[in-house]
Amino acid sequence: MKTFISYEFPLNERIRIFIRLEQLFQQFNHHLQGASVFDKRTAISVLLDIVAIFKRNDLKSEVLKEFDRYINALKNGQNSNLIHTSERLPQLSEISQKLYATTGRVGNHLIENELFQSIVQRSSIPGGTCSFDLPEFHFWLMQDNAVSFEDLIQWSRPFMDIFSAIKLMLNFIRESHTITEEIAPTGFFQITLDSNLPHQLLRVDVEKIQPYFVEISGGKHRCTIRFMQPPHNKQRPKQCVENVPFILTNCMI
Repeated sequence: MKTFISYEFPLNERIRIFIRLEQLFQQFNHHLQGASVFDKRTAISVLLDIVAIFKRNDLKSEVLKEFDRYINALKNGQNSNLIHTSERLPQLSEISQKLYATTGRVGNHLIENELFQSIVQRSSIPGGTCSFDLPEFHFWLMQDNAVSFEDLIQWSRPFMDIFSAIKLMLNFIRESHTITEEIAPTGFFQITLDSNLPHQLLRVDVEKIQPYFVEISGGKHRCTIRFMQPPHNKQRPKQCVENVPFILTNCMI
């Protein structure tokens, strides 16, 4: 059975932010289950990154705009590639109503938390959250796992409706696709995108046995895909010279 490595490339800034948050929430949930002090530290570090993204972006507004667009697309039958459309609409509507019902800017509860803010201030210094820097944080890290787990759940809870919405939207996008088998002559392939269509995401799947990694660049009009050889002996990566077969997935809704 063939094993593939997948490389995703978002085609607009909104989807780029959503994918970054998806990865951060996955990391947070992973370390949330850990029992060590280092798991707690990493969970806090990831939560700091999540908060930083929320501070720079009005994500509630961005998510609701996407939800409204997807609901209209599904109601109008604009995308036949989506499966179980009748099941998707209630999911979208339920989460959308939850988001509309929330008030205030998401993340303000942590901005007002003194312990969390002290961690934020010291985190800009390499190794700046040692016990002698932040004894209160050290005390928190030494508490029973049940105590720190409950705090992390409480601190992250206001973000979870947004995360559920983003996860659902990315699932829609990944399901709404066309798949083609392609060849990259001498490791190079270019695709032209119709700007009248709502392209959201490209995915390149390469067999794991292929000794190349994929670099994707471009935007909503044109994308370039290069298959690169990993560096050896401190050399820079180089584009391969072989013809490379791959699977191209174009997601749009």
